[in-house]
Amino acid sequence: MAAGETQVYAKVNSKLKARSATSLLDPLLGMGFPAHTALKALAATGRKTAEEAADWLRCHCNDPSLDDPIPQEYALFLCPTGSLLEKLQEFWRESRRQCTKNRAHEVFPHITLCDFFTCEDQKVECLYEALKRAGDKVLGSFPPTVPLVLHSSVSYLGFFVNDSPADVIREFAMAFATEAAILADCTVKPCTKQLHLTLAHKFYPHHQRTLEQLARAVHPGHSCQWTAALYSRDMRFVHYQTLRALFQYKPQNVDELTLNPGEYIFVDPTQQEEASEGWAIGISQRTGCRGFLPENYTERASECDTWVKHRTYTFSLALDPNLRKDAEASSRRNGELLPPPRPRSAGSLQALQAAIVRRSVLVVRHGERVDQIFGKSWLQQCSTPDGKYYRPDLNFPCSLPQRSNGIKGFENDPPLSSCGIFQSRTAGEALLDSGIRITSVFTSPALRCVQTAKHILEELKLERKIKMRVEPGIFEWTKWETGKTTPALMTLEELKEANFNVSTEYRPAFPIASLLPAESYDEYVHRCAVSVEQIVSSCPQDAGVILIVGHGSALDSCTRPLLRLPPRDCADFAQLVRKIPSLGMCFCEENKEEGKWALVAPPVKTLTHGSNSAFNWRNWILGN
Repeated sequence: MAAGETQVYAKVNSKLKARSATSLLDPLLGMGFPAHTALKALAATGRKTAEEAADWLRCHCNDPSLDDPIPQEYALFLCPTGSLLEKLQEFWRESRRQCTKNRAHEVFPHITLCDFFTCEDQKVECLYEALKRAGDKVLGSFPPTVPLVLHSSVSYLGFFVNDSPADVIREFAMAFATEAAILADCTVKPCTKQLHLTLAHKFYPHHQRTLEQLARAVHPGHSCQWTAALYSRDMRFVHYQTLRALFQYKPQNVDELTLNPGEYIFVDPTQQEEASEGWAIGISQRTGCRGFLPENYTERASECDTWVKHRTYTFSLALDPNLRKDAEASSRRNGELLPPPRPRSAGSLQALQAAIVRRSVLVVRHGERVDQIFGKSWLQQCSTPDGKYYRPDLNFPCSLPQRSNGIKGFENDPPLSSCGIFQSRTAGEALLDSGIRITSVFTSPALRCVQTAKHILEELKLERKIKMRVEPGIFEWTKWETGKTTPALMTLEELKEANFNVSTEYRPAFPIASLLPAESYDEYVHRCAVSVEQIVSSCPQDAGVILIVGHGSALDSCTRPLLRLPPRDCADFAQLVRKIPSLGMCFCEENKEEGKWALVAPPVKTLTHGSNSAFNWRNWILGN
């Protein structure tokens, strides 16, 4: 550091230390707290009041890391306020509701001005002075409005800041880095790349169009006061998951944490070997103590929920010293960005929700069926001479539902195999993780399809909330069914008796009795087209995702009518269907503005696995 800079640093540092000692540090020292832990508490609470720091120290009296010289990490963000912030917050809520959570939801709306950096606890007030000096330097040239240009790609959606306003903001970031180095001896790396305000990041590709339409409802021209905000975080927990306690929990054992509603716990996913199912090992932000906690007492929180806001510099308010003084006082009292957001109007929220009203149809093939693995004689392999079912192989299901015509009724209406059940549950679990909103379910009357739909709904936690509507119109092409008569399928009453949550009120497009044995290809595709039209028309315009569980053929015959495509050639159709795996999916989205449906990427990945042949241990022993 140059001699002149050292002189400046010494003057400012001594001045700020003196002010801090009289206003914040002295009361803590008077209470008997050591200087290094008192400074640590002040940094951890944003240096707002001595009372907050004292409370922090009392809560952390058993914190094993209390005496460790671990500084906070700091970062500077440029944050919108006013009506633009309101619109961005509405986008945050609607994008999460309609397209599930993505990486952008982890942090509030902001433009990053520098990477996170460390600062010694006794020099934090010098950062505040660095922020003020940097703001004052560019105050005269800071743009009254910051133009934002929407940019979209496969995994990113946000506003870019271009031209001269971006240069001024970069100049401010550079000035802060320089002042922080001089005053607080910090190494700050200012942002020199494209300045941006992220709206969505690392989202599912099929959500891109929805997010783009929601983003168009956010007009960058809305009035806005831009505020530079200095935040800190605990550097030890950067890669941890953050949980928020929902309920109070009193420990039953000495190695358990006390939980109070609203407090945060840091959990390292890689260090959970000691925790039993339903429990986690975490560190309380409130006390710094480590222990076990019940997972069902918590929910996932956002990354920035545990950050501490220290000081702000609001550029438009800085022009008027009186306004700035009032604003800073308000900011220090409640820790909110300036000015406080106004209540949302119902009209603006409705306008945002109306920006995207789109139905989607997810067509899924059923899981692996028993006869697919054990052949046409599968029933003989698992039935006793007196007609009772037993399990000769682990890939046979544990049991079969009761039906009026006995076990023989399953011969041409086979159930899922054990692997088929696993496939269905895996797909349902993936759909749950994807966040899509399934609001209605239609299924072929074939038992394997009804079972697949049931297991998917169970994993989605919707098995009691959504009734399955059985639609015979999407049953397999009857020409491919064995025999000269339509297979005897389970009735709605039998399905209900077997604990399938099926609707008895739904009136299908084609009753089971109307299915023709060995129907022509034209009759089959017409049946599917009529059925899909009724399925879609029976659901509200904002129905979310309509799940159709059918056969491999349904992925073609139930989507082409929506896409307004003519039926395939019969030979091509047969070749295509043979290649569709268990739980294969096609996903169609409606673009209401254009009056069209489009085929888009399914919300989950495909399920791929290998074969596993039968093993006879006796033959293996004798052969060796």
